[in-house]
Amino acid sequence: MSPSGTPWSLSLVFLLGMASEGISCPSRCSCQYLKVNCTGQQLLEFPVGIPLDTRQLILAANNISYLPAVELIFLADLVYLDCRKNLLGDDLDFTFIGMAKLVYLDLSFNNLTQVSFSTFSHLLSLVVLKISDNPNLAAIEKDAFANNTWLRHLDVSRTGLSFLDTSTVQGLPSLRLLGLSDNLWHCNCSFLDFITWMLESNVHFPDADNITCYTPAGLRALRMPAAEAQLHFSCLTQLYKQDYVFLCFVGFCIFLAGTMAAWLAGICAVIYEAHASKGEEAEKDTA
Repeated sequence: MSPSGTPWSLSLVFLLGMASEGISCPSRCSCQYLKVNCTGQQLLEFPVGIPLDTRQLILAANNISYLPAVELIFLADLVYLDCRKNLLGDDLDFTFIGMAKLVYLDLSFNNLTQVSFSTFSHLLSLVVLKISDNPNLAAIEKDAFANNTWLRHLDVSRTGLSFLDTSTVQGLPSLRLLGLSDNLWHCNCSFLDFITWMLESNVHFPDADNITCYTPAGLRALRMPAAEAQLHFSCLTQLYKQDYVFLCFVGFCIFLAGTMAAWLAGICAVIYEAHASKGEEAEKDTA
């Protein structure tokens, strides 16, 4: 019993109730210990009043088109952010500048159009990144994930990507899972290095049967192993216009060098013969 005669258990319940009343929770969201869930609440804007110690924030299935970097900075302890199925657009550069602890980020089913170095460069602890099902995502800069050295799971499936530079993913030492299926891959000679890396790397590609060429028409729906074989043959044996120009230039240089060498050799031979004949005449005059 407490000094006032109230059982300790009742006192503890009262104190916990007082504490819970002091914890804010955004309108139309549910809050548990270090977790805020706002799934499917038809939110148009980023919710206000999120507790600063939140570790897990779920904003899935809303109509949010903008993530305010200023408000995210205050969520410095956030490790899990789920923003799938929203209306987030192309300008996410420097949005996550204050979220160095973030480990999981889901931006799938949005309207992303590009990923630059400034988009995720501040997420130094990022392990899982899902940007699949962004049909307008047409470009990822080659150094977009240069700072995400802990990235283990990357999903860019079902986007508008037609090309991905090999160095973009080859430089990720922790990468183990890479989703690439159902994209618009343009399987030309420039993409050969990436396909070769896919077949030789230790990275796992889920739904590999659906990682196929979209263009050119002759390789449409061809899986990457078969495409690699055809491209390896055609790209290493085919000569383009600039190749013929280069070969003609080299041939001309070799011909010119040979002609100059023969001309110089002839001059040297004439000089030597003239010098030798003068020497013989001088010996006869002396005799």
